[in-house]
Amino acid sequence: MKLAVPKEVAVNETRVALDPERVRRLVSDGFEVMVQTGAGQGAFFSDEAYHDAGASLVDDLKTLFGEADVIFKVNKPDLNDHLDGHEIDFINPEATVLGFLFPLSDPDLVKRLLDRKLTSFSMDLVPRIARAQKMDALSSMSSLAGYKAALIAADSLGKYFPMLITAAGTIAPSKALILGAGVAGLQAIATARRLGAMVSAYDIRPVVKEQVESLGATFLEVDLGESTEDEGSYAKALSEDAKLKGQQLVHEHIKNMDVVITTALIPGKPAPLLVTEQMVLDMKPGSVIVDLASESGGNCALTEPGQTVEKHGVKIHGPLNVPGMIPIHASQLYARNIVALFDHLIQDGALDFDFEDEITRDSCATHQGAVVNSRLKGLMQPEA
Repeated sequence: MKLAVPKEVAVNETRVALDPERVRRLVSDGFEVMVQTGAGQGAFFSDEAYHDAGASLVDDLKTLFGEADVIFKVNKPDLNDHLDGHEIDFINPEATVLGFLFPLSDPDLVKRLLDRKLTSFSMDLVPRIARAQKMDALSSMSSLAGYKAALIAADSLGKYFPMLITAAGTIAPSKALILGAGVAGLQAIATARRLGAMVSAYDIRPVVKEQVESLGATFLEVDLGESTEDEGSYAKALSEDAKLKGQQLVHEHIKNMDVVITTALIPGKPAPLLVTEQMVLDMKPGSVIVDLASESGGNCALTEPGQTVEKHGVKIHGPLNVPGMIPIHASQLYARNIVALFDHLIQDGALDFDFEDEITRDSCATHQGAVVNSRLKGLMQPEA
């Protein structure tokens, strides 16, 4: 079986789907691994490292896509200048594609996959169950993003994070508010605390209170009067009344904060608005906001995706692809996740799709011209 690792074409993408260590393991298991020349450059993995791991280096992308039985990607297939067309059109119709496809928010991609009759598994669809933890690339990338967000905030804030006792007097610690206590939020809390900040956190899911407090942060509570999470433990979209209650709580506390890090996302939907322009107006001059939801529209009303702007005396960061800012560990962790999913799909050295299995069924976006994932079926049904 031939496995392929193309170079990512997304703008400013530094990650690669497989690192040399995972390639070596796959080769030792009897698979033939093809890596496009320069695929690991952004993550500082040289062509020589892949060659030494047993991979074949392929320069021509059409050859790579045309011969591969399985294609490992970080980002979804896209338009590629080197092909003069969309990558999907050049992939072997019998191939299986694994990567972050985000099909719930990209029906056009799903249609392309269906028209090509490609089998595709999306890392963002992996179910949040104990058996699938080692495949959970969303958590791996979110942890990196939360860590980096705290560093971005500390770097751009005109204050120390920790309390310092100096000959010139005592410097009070900075105050940080983390909005959203999922994996990214919890890592942001932990990192900000290690840097010495006083940290508070808010999440619409009261179940995360214990986790927040275990990291030494204060959990802000309000009764929203309704269920706040879905079956996968993700935050749900709220009613207007519940949103207003949450915003009032955030507004009350944000006035005294030096740093705000927002991490709230709803799968397949625009990011919820947590920080209004009025809240920004009421923040202290010199404060910093890092909006990790910028790629989905942003949690802050003034976020400009991909930009750092100053509005009303507050610096607002809208970084994109934050895990890609830590490309070595991001690629290593992602490679472990995607190979764990691949291992799950392999039986006696061949792909074996058991759609009675929850991991296989939920992670699969398309197979032989049909939609498999139940959530995706619901979204695509009106188009049928």
